[in-house]
Amino acid sequence: MTREISAAEKQILLKTARQAVEMTLKGEELPPLNREELPPNLLEPGACFVTLTKAGQLRGCVGSIEAVQPLIQDVRDRAVGAAFGDPRFPSVTAPELEDLEIEVSILTSPEPLFYDTPKDLVRKLRVGIDGVILKGQYRRATFLPQVWQNLPDPELFLARLCQKMGLAPDAWRVNKMGVDIYQVEKFSERDP
Repeated sequence: MTREISAAEKQILLKTARQAVEMTLKGEELPPLNREELPPNLLEPGACFVTLTKAGQLRGCVGSIEAVQPLIQDVRDRAVGAAFGDPRFPSVTAPELEDLEIEVSILTSPEPLFYDTPKDLVRKLRVGIDGVILKGQYRRATFLPQVWQNLPDPELFLARLCQKMGLAPDAWRVNKMGVDIYQVEKFSERDP
């Protein structure tokens, strides 16, 4: 499972994400991370997604699947990406800042999910628990576990994931695809 992240560390990550968005919006260069002042846990490699919402609606979401840099750096980079680099949305503007809510999802290392048939795949997916990475035809796409809230039917979940990859909705039934699963620890600015 995910490493343990303390309440204080969660607050540091959320503050870092917000600060990165605010400074980038102002055109300011982000300062180097002060490693001496940060908890060692946040300096360990980590992968995350940062999701921005406004009035409960998605406003941007960008993430990484593999842990290749310190978690706190990944949070900072993904926050900037969610605010200014998600191609589905225009860049965040100054008037929106106070209405934005930041959520961070820290991923476990993805693990392969072995299955025999499409029915077997549907049976093995854990609704609401597993994030899913679908791989095939030189493409890959993922949905975080949170997406199950809007797509609780595994067959529809997989169909939409195929569409996200730019494939036909039934591609997961027609061609055997690689499937990895992961879990997340998520927290947001609205959490107590």
